[in-house]
Amino acid sequence: MTDPLVRASDLRIDLGGTTILDGVSLTVDSGTFVGLIGPNGAGKTTLLRALNGALTPARGRVEVAGERIGRLGSKAASRLVATVPQDTSVSFDFDARETVRMGRTPHLSRFGGWSDEDAAAVERAMERTDVTGLADRAVTGLSGGERQRVLIARALAQATPLLLLDEPTASLDINHQVRTLELVRELVAEGKTAVAAIHDLNLAAHYCDELLLLSDGRVVAAGPPADVLTEANLEGAFGANAVVSRHPVTGSVYVTALPETRAGDAEGRVHVVGGGGTAARHLHILSAAGYDVSVGALNEGDTDTEAARSLGLDAVTVAPFSSVDSAARDAVAARVERADCVVVADVEVGRGNVANLRAAADADSLVLVEERPFAERNYAGAEGERVYERLRARGTVVSAGDVLAAVTAAVEGETESVETGTTTETEGEVAGDAEAEREKTGTEEAGQSDSSAT
Repeated sequence: MTDPLVRASDLRIDLGGTTILDGVSLTVDSGTFVGLIGPNGAGKTTLLRALNGALTPARGRVEVAGERIGRLGSKAASRLVATVPQDTSVSFDFDARETVRMGRTPHLSRFGGWSDEDAAAVERAMERTDVTGLADRAVTGLSGGERQRVLIARALAQATPLLLLDEPTASLDINHQVRTLELVRELVAEGKTAVAAIHDLNLAAHYCDELLLLSDGRVVAAGPPADVLTEANLEGAFGANAVVSRHPVTGSVYVTALPETRAGDAEGRVHVVGGGGTAARHLHILSAAGYDVSVGALNEGDTDTEAARSLGLDAVTVAPFSSVDSAARDAVAARVERADCVVVADVEVGRGNVANLRAAADADSLVLVEERPFAERNYAGAEGERVYERLRARGTVVSAGDVLAAVTAAVEGETESVETGTTTETEGEVAGDAEAEREKTGTEEAGQSDSSAT
C-alpha cells in the first residue's frame, strides 16, 4: 500500500471572520479522479484553494506528495499542484502557445533560461489537449471551450502530480462539458491525479472515481458515487427531493430532481411502454413522484422488468425472447385504458413489440420520449413507421428529462404542451387517424408472426 498523494486533516478555514470549512478531512490516492460536490457556498472552491496552498488553514494541515503545502514557497508548491480556475476569461492578449508556456515558470531557474525540455513539455501539453492548431491565436479571441483546453494545457505543462479544477464545465455547452471531463478522465488513466469541483451531479457520478459531498463547510459523505449520491444525502445537503437510479445506457448513478412537492404527493395512473432499459429511469421517477405506475409488455429478464420488480410495480410480461401475444396485448390495452397518461420510452421497435405501440396510440393522453431518431431504432419497417407517426401526431414529444413535467401536466388536465413538447392535433383529426390506422393494420396483424417482444 502506498501513501495517498493528498492528505488533508481536520481543516478549518476562516475568511473575513466567517468559518467556511470546519473539520474537513480527505485523502486522495494517486491516479484517481475525485469530485467535490455540494450546494453553492458549501466550500468547494475554498477547499481547492487550501489544497494548492493559496489559503492557510486556521487549523489542520494539507500534505501533497508528503510535503506540507503551506510551508513551501510558491515555485515549489507549483511543481506539485497545478490549478485550472473556474473563470477562463483572460485580460492579457497572449497567444495560446505563450499562455501554455506560462506553465513552465515553476521549473525555470533564475539564470538557466528556456530549455529543450521546457519546449517539449509545452508541445506535449498542447498536443494532449488538442490546442496545437490554436497556437498562434490570441487567447482573448477563443471560445469558452477552447480557452478551457488551453488552460488545461498550461496546467499540464507544469508537469505536476496533482491537477485541481474549479468547476471545469461551468458555462460550457454539453459537448464541451463531456469533452473536458473525457480529457481529465484520460489524464487520470495515464497516471495523473485530479480533484475537481463539479456542479453537475450526473457528470460527477459518471466520470469520478470518488466523490466528496460538502454542505455548510463540512463533509456529509465521501466514497464511490453510489455511496455518496443517495436520496437521504441529497436531501440533507441540498434540501432536494430527488430520485437516484441507474442510467439505462451508461450504468452510472443518475440523479433526477423532482418538483417542489414531497415524494408520493402526485396522484394518477401512468402506463409506461419501454424495453431494453429505456424505461427504467422513468419508472423510478414516476413511482417516486407518487403515481400508480404500470409497465409492459416486457420480456422476463429485461432490464426494465427488473426495475419494475424492484419498485413493486405492475408489469405485463412475456417469456424471454417471445413476442407480445394476444393475452399480453389485452393486458396492456386494459392498463392503457385505465391510465391517465401513457409514456412511450425511446424504445427500439420490432414486429414483436409493435403491439405495445398500437395499444399506446389509443391512450387519451400520451407522452412520447425521443432521444434518437425513430429510423435508427425501427426494425418493424413500414408498419412501425405508421404506428409511430400516429403516436407522434397524438402525443407530446419530450426529451427524457422532461417526462415528469409532461406527465404532471397531462394528469392535471392541462391542455398546453410542455415547453419542450409538440402541439397536438384536434380531437377530430385524431379520431380520423385512429380509424384509418385500424383499417390499415387490422388485416396485417392477423397474418404476421412476431419475432420478439423487444
